[in-house]
Amino acid sequence: MPRLLVRSFGVSLDGFAAGPDQSLAHPLGVRGPELMDWFMPTRVWQQMLQTGKADGETGIDNEMAEQGFADMGAWILGRNMFGPVRGPWPDESWKGWWGDEPPYHVPVFVLTHHARPPLTMQGGTTFHFVTGGIHDALAQARAAAGGRDVRVGGGVATVREYLKAGLIDELHLALRPVLLGQGEALFAGLDLPALGYHCERQVAGERAMHVFLRRSE
Repeated sequence: MPRLLVRSFGVSLDGFAAGPDQSLAHPLGVRGPELMDWFMPTRVWQQMLQTGKADGETGIDNEMAEQGFADMGAWILGRNMFGPVRGPWPDESWKGWWGDEPPYHVPVFVLTHHARPPLTMQGGTTFHFVTGGIHDALAQARAAAGGRDVRVGGGVATVREYLKAGLIDELHLALRPVLLGQGEALFAGLDLPALGYHCERQVAGERAMHVFLRRSE
């Protein structure tokens, strides 16, 4: 069965995985981009920005970023990861944060309370809007993944829901040496050992400590 994974998920030293007050101007919340400062210099990110040019750093952080996209057959996103629109969709003009060609290149299942037709983008990404909850989204994603893994891309509330349900097989957290002080706390109120998770390994990167948590079989 395909694994359900969290990859390249930035977390501050004080446990926040997004800043407060997400908006069109602040997709990751205020100061949220500091959590991803390890990712921005990598070749993976630079190729996304520059249509395949071989720029960017190729060290450990880049290797971790590459693993985050390897062998993914589908993604699951919370609605806030798709955009800042709240409530019923006023129209279908909003098509995500990423322009005409999102970085996924596989089916993406967006959790929402409000139905919307599938949205096909350039590069093989199709957004499917799921109103049936986390289990329905996972079933659809696994069916679409063709035997490959499924990645939960966020946001924080979505990762927490899948953790509470014991459905995530492995989490790769990029621990950043910053203190946000406020925002969305990833682990608040969660007893990870009781949920079956343990720290399997850690790898020091150039700008982040990469920590891997795994759910015991």
